Amino acid sequence: MSLTIIRHGQSTYNLANLFTGNLDVPLSQLGKEEALEAGKKLKGITFHTAFTSMLIRAQVTLNIILEEINQTAIPIIKNAALNERMYGDLQGLNKSETEAKYGAEQVEIWRRSYDVKPPGGESLEDTYNRVIPYYESAIKPKLMAGANILIVAHGNSLRALMMYLENISKQDIVKVNLPTGIPRLYNFDSKFTLISGKYL
Repeated sequence: MSLTIIRHGQSTYNLANLFTGNLDVPLSQLGKEEALEAGKKLKGITFHTAFTSMLIRAQVTLNIILEEINQTAIPIIKNAALNERMYGDLQGLNKSETEAKYGAEQVEIWRRSYDVKPPGGESLEDTYNRVIPYYESAIKPKLMAGANILIVAHGNSLRALMMYLENISKQDIVKVNLPTGIPRLYNFDSKFTLISGKYL
């Protein structure tokens, strides 16, 4: 059994250096190419089920990957629990301009910390509290039954899952940034103990 997580390819808002949050924006051309490259790295793994969010950038990334590995017939489960966290008042704003207004240190706290919410938005803790129950109820049972699972979602929803799987502390998660379009593969033993987690 294995679990592969992938942050969607670059979006148009990533390209424009804008806070995206749970706004539904498409992939950039580079994002589509990143998804294709991710697919090339996953050839040789047979997936049984794929999970993604309700947002188009994650869904399109997943579709490109599945086409590349010729596995478009597998079940795809979409759920809002895997959506990117809501950035509140920052959504749609330019990151550099926001840093100039509030200071780079404050913006970094909003973006990376565990329990500090951006104005009007969700903290990573809020995101964790919806991602992990969904993982436990919908995804983990399939893994424990021996399935290989693919999750294509977002930087913060997947950071929350990484915290849980890898036992990353609230302090250390600040330093974790999941790159776009790079698969991270987790392998477990028969007792569902994590053996390894690595980027492909």
